[in-house]
Amino acid sequence: MRILGNNISNKKKIYIALTCIYGIGIPTSKSLLNKLNIDSNLKLPDLTERNLSDLRDIVENENLKLEGDLKRLISLNIKRLIDIQSFRGKRHLKGLPVRGQRTRTNNRTSRRQSLFIRKK
Repeated sequence: MRILGNNISNKKKIYIALTCIYGIGIPTSKSLLNKLNIDSNLKLPDLTERNLSDLRDIVENENLKLEGDLKRLISLNIKRLIDIQSFRGKRHLKGLPVRGQRTRTNNRTSRRQSLFIRKK
């Protein structure tokens, strides 16, 4: 089954399988399934055609930011932080942790990447 250009797995429970769509987590998928009165522990092959079409309709027509719209919104928020030269924006620009994580002993990958950015 395809929803919003993503293949939904047949082997997983439906509430877990819906999380492969960018912007839908476990709580959102469970609330969507509760609206449709679908048991969240069922697997995709166990659903009827009517349930599948209702599920596809509610995911596509619900007022949720998903996939490309959500990615665009997040990148615009990061760009705004960089443009106003806030502390968080500068951390994004350098590739360092933004939310106050320790960098002295952890975050080797991000520190290594930021060294390559500064040397260029």
